[in-house]
Amino acid sequence: MARNVTSGRKTINTLAAWAIGILIFFPILWTILTSFKSEAQAISDPPIFFFFDWTLENYSVVQERSNYMRFLWNSVIIAGGSTILGIIIAVPAAWSMAFVPSNRTKDILLWMLSTKMLPAVGVLYPMYLLFIKMGLLDTRIGLVIVLMLINMPIIVWMLYTYFREIPGEILEASRMDGASLRDEIIYVLTPMALPGIASTLLLNFILAWNEAFWTLNLTAVNAAPLTAFIASYSSPEGLFFAKLSAASTMAIAPILLLGWFSQKQLVRGLTFGAVK
Repeated sequence: MARNVTSGRKTINTLAAWAIGILIFFPILWTILTSFKSEAQAISDPPIFFFFDWTLENYSVVQERSNYMRFLWNSVIIAGGSTILGIIIAVPAAWSMAFVPSNRTKDILLWMLSTKMLPAVGVLYPMYLLFIKMGLLDTRIGLVIVLMLINMPIIVWMLYTYFREIPGEILEASRMDGASLRDEIIYVLTPMALPGIASTLLLNFILAWNEAFWTLNLTAVNAAPLTAFIASYSSPEGLFFAKLSAASTMAIAPILLLGWFSQKQLVRGLTFGAVK
C-alpha cells in the first residue's frame, strides 16, 4: 500500500514538473515558430501552430537590416564585464560578512537587498545626467558599471550564503600555516566555493544579458546590445511580429545554449551546501 502511495506521488510530481516546464518553455517555442512564418501567418486568427509554410526570409531580412555581430559582441562584453567585475568586488565583501561578521552585518545585507526594490525609473533622470557629465553615455564601460551595481546585491547575497557553508576552521588552519588574507581568499576559499561562485557567475551573466531598461535608455548606437537589437523591430507603423520573433530568437539563442551546456554546474552550485 505504502509503495503504491509513493509511486502515485512520484507520478503526480513528474506530471506537475512537466506541466510547469511546458508552460515556461511555451513562449520561447512560440517565438521560435513565429520567426519561421510570414507576417500574415504570424498575426493570423486563429493562430497557426506547426502547419504553415516555413520560411527563412525573416532571418535574411534581419541580417541585411542590422549588424547582428556588433550587437552580440556588445552584449558579451557588457554582460561578461559586469559579471566579472561584480565577482571581483563581491568575493571580499561576502568573505568579510560570512567570516568576520559585525552586529550590523544582517542590516547591511537587508539594506543591499532593499535597493533592488527601488523602481529603476525613479533614478533614471539623475543617472542619465551623471552619464552625460562623465562621458559614459552610450559606452560599454558605462553599462558595465551600471549592470554591475544593480546586480551587486544578488551577487553578494549568493556568495555570502555559499561562504557560510564552509567551516571557518579550515580558514583558521590556513592562517596558522602562514597564509595571508589574499592567499586565504584565492587559494583556500575560492576553490572550496567554486560551484557556488560558478552558479553566481552564470546567473548574473544571464541577468545582465537580459537587462533591457538601462541598456535601452543609456545607449543609442555604439554600445547597443541585443536588447536594443530586438527593440529596433518596433516602429511607428507597428510591430513586425515575424521579424521581431526572428530577432528575438537570434538574441536568446546564445544564452539558451549557455544555459543548456552549463545546467549541471548551475544546479550543482544552487544546491551547494544543501546536504551535509
